Amino acid sequence: MEMVKQFSIFMVNKPGILSRILDEFTNAKINIKALTVMDSVEHGVLRVVAENPEKMRNILSQTNIQFNETEVLSVTLPNQSGAFAAVTDKLAKAHINIAYAYVTSGAKGGKTTAILKVADVKKAMKVLKTTGSPSDDRRFAERRTHAARRG
Repeated sequence: MEMVKQFSIFMVNKPGILSRILDEFTNAKINIKALTVMDSVEHGVLRVVAENPEKMRNILSQTNIQFNETEVLSVTLPNQSGAFAAVTDKLAKAHINIAYAYVTSGAKGGKTTAILKVADVKKAMKVLKTTGSPSDDRRFAERRTHAARRG
């Protein structure tokens, strides 16, 4: 688990814009760890976590692509049912709000990465460290009902 930079890139909602931006990353040899795209009527927002944030910042600035940076929490999880639920349960019990989140897909039996935008990244890291890692929590292997989680 670590605090990482996420880049939110604002895109005109037209065909080919996402492709052009991703081509810029490819040409600059920027490896993407996680991404998600959100759209609205007027624009789209591409949220990206890259292996090298400095390189990402430089290419976005050089190509005049409008963006902003945010500190987010990156959590490595087992790629198993309920792993992400265990993380969100722990944060909920500590009264830490999750504004949004997205999860990468991983190979069967492998690892996956969850990106969370939380109100307090440092507090969230402390909560998740002191309560054990998600892979230490055996509850993740079996999805619990909402009623069971309250109990």
